Amino acid sequence: MFAQRQMFFARLAANLRAPAVRQTVQRRFASTPATDSGKNAFVRERENVKKHAAETMELWRKISLYGIPPALALAGYNAYTLYNEHWEHWSHLPPLEERTEYPYQNIRTRNYPWGDGDKSLFWNESVNYHNRDKVT
Repeated sequence: MFAQRQMFFARLAANLRAPAVRQTVQRRFASTPATDSGKNAFVRERENVKKHAAETMELWRKISLYGIPPALALAGYNAYTLYNEHWEHWSHLPPLEERTEYPYQNIRTRNYPWGDGDKSLFWNESVNYHNRDKVT
């Protein structure tokens, strides 16, 4: 039995050393042939992707550093002027005590659990007014 195995492995080794088998194995483990100064299509494509990513990153960096701050400054200035114009109109209105209170305003079925119980959580003294004793 040992002799049969030894003969089998000797033939197998001889077959593997044959030129046809050796060329197939060598070809299988060889890299793809070099083209265009050693770069294949995949490597060229990856380099182009990296180049495009670097250019795009630089574009967004410039937009972030040089475009966004002026836009924020303009938006802030616009908000400030609109805010001031809005409060100018309030100076032309009658005082809060003289304004008409309608029945649908400031409806209270029970007191709030904070403060004096009459003012909501978002109460603003310069805008809101509620007289408990005033009846419409």
